[in-house]
Amino acid sequence: MESYYLDWANLLLRWVHVITAIAWIGSSFYFVFLDSSLVKPESPELQKLGVGGELWAVHGGGFYNPQKYAVAPAKVPDHLHWFYWESYSTWLTGFSLFTVSYLWNASTYLIDKSLMNWSSGAAISVAVSFLAVFWILYDVICRAFGQRKHGDALVGALIFLVVCAVSWLACHWFAGRAAFLLVGAMIATTMSANVFFCIIPGQRTTVKDLREGRAVNPIHGLRAKQRSVHNTYFTLPVLFAMLSNHYSFTYSHPQNWLVLIVMMLAGALIRQFFVMRHGFKLGRNSHPWPYAVVGVAAIVGAVVWLQPAPPDAHGASSGASGAPTNATNSVAINEASTGANGQLGYADVQKVLEQRCYMCHGAQLQMKNVRLDSPALLKQHAQAVYQQVVVTKIMPMNNATQITDAERAVIGKWFTDGAKTE
Repeated sequence: MESYYLDWANLLLRWVHVITAIAWIGSSFYFVFLDSSLVKPESPELQKLGVGGELWAVHGGGFYNPQKYAVAPAKVPDHLHWFYWESYSTWLTGFSLFTVSYLWNASTYLIDKSLMNWSSGAAISVAVSFLAVFWILYDVICRAFGQRKHGDALVGALIFLVVCAVSWLACHWFAGRAAFLLVGAMIATTMSANVFFCIIPGQRTTVKDLREGRAVNPIHGLRAKQRSVHNTYFTLPVLFAMLSNHYSFTYSHPQNWLVLIVMMLAGALIRQFFVMRHGFKLGRNSHPWPYAVVGVAAIVGAVVWLQPAPPDAHGASSGASGAPTNATNSVAINEASTGANGQLGYADVQKVLEQRCYMCHGAQLQMKNVRLDSPALLKQHAQAVYQQVVVTKIMPMNNATQITDAERAVIGKWFTDGAKTE
């Protein structure tokens, strides 16, 4: 029953998280586009009012004319719309989802004992510290180097190095799927922290100074702009890290940390292309196509790199680092085979399931409401077993029961032989 309610919590939190993330990313993308597309107003009246740029647009049957003041209007309106709840709501729902999905059952979803055999409490503490430590390092880098000559390039390079180091650590300390999600959550936490600690406080200070007639410290606007730009480059890497948990060929690769870095870098480069292309149309910068080309090339390279080796006659792939050879798999299949024409039957696959699967999908426990300890139930879930155990190798979760590739090959052969349960 607990699993049932956790599934509902996961579903509802995921739903709200996606909704709020769409609102946050949508508004962020829009304002980045707006800043790149503004043109100096031709109207003397607007110039006199201090309008530094405007855009004419048509949408939904109406015409819009957003305007941006070079500094601020002569009088700050009483009513201002602040963009921050989208960010806060996204982080709150995201952290709640991370808690329900990974921290609540850390021993199953967060810990891979072949990497680090630590307690649930230790794993949770380290995972949560990733979120805080990365933000602190990022903030120190921005404040120390952000205002220097060529500061943007230096800050970008240092942050990239920190992301690489943290990705390597996460993938060597935690289960692959959890590691990818943790890196995404770490960067997303920094994005929301930028809003909470830098952008909104700076804007509130600026508005207060304007209303009270004091000189505005330009550092607040510069810092808010810097963090806002960083957030837009973080967005696509975070989205990849969040979506990757559905695709085990990424996080289960022996060099999964490098896969994560390559794909996040590709996302940042592609985002750079879209940020710059609006300015290019107005003649403000060179054509950004090299960023798109390099980003797409990185993705294509990853696709080629990660493609599985061709399966052998028994459906077992070869060539994985440290995996048993096809010859080993074939020996295991031949030893298990008791049926006519060398086909495997229920008794053969039951030996594997009993040792590797029944503890979570048997009489005592049915994770995800799946039970496999009878011919009828195994027949009902045969396709899912084949997909999860043989094709994607998601199960057993983090290979907690130490199933071998030879045993996966037995299940694969049994399924391709017709999944007999007589």
